[in-house]
Amino acid sequence: MRFPLIGLLLLIFPILEIWGLIELASRYGWWVLFYLVVVAMLGWRLVQDEKLLLAGRMMQNLTQGSSIGGALFGTAKNMIAGVLLIIPGVITDVLAVILLLIPSPAASKVNPARNTTDRKTDTQYTHQNRAANDDVIEGEFRREDD
Repeated sequence: MRFPLIGLLLLIFPILEIWGLIELASRYGWWVLFYLVVVAMLGWRLVQDEKLLLAGRMMQNLTQGSSIGGALFGTAKNMIAGVLLIIPGVITDVLAVILLLIPSPAASKVNPARNTTDRKTDTQYTHQNRAANDDVIEGEFRREDD
């Protein structure tokens, strides 16, 4: 029973997309073509940016000690939304916007397996992330009056 329903939906979906584009074109004319081109370019740019940012997000999650599942979920979600934006049609654009509005898991979550009650580990962790202060020079000071 499921397979004929899915097949029927797959046949109805392109028909609804084409019908919607014809209705919009009859109302707004060439502006619909302009809209489709701009949205397809934005979708292509989204896919290209996600490909470039994937490695950085994964490395950031690995260095923070959190899992890479959140980065993979966010990237996959944005890639699917970009492909939906490239496909011409208003329904796919609405689905892409809904996908883009779903929040991704935060990349700044700390690994819950890390023991926060261990003070030595916490001080070592914060000391490694602290920036060096170049204004302080360690040494002895002796004042010589002439």
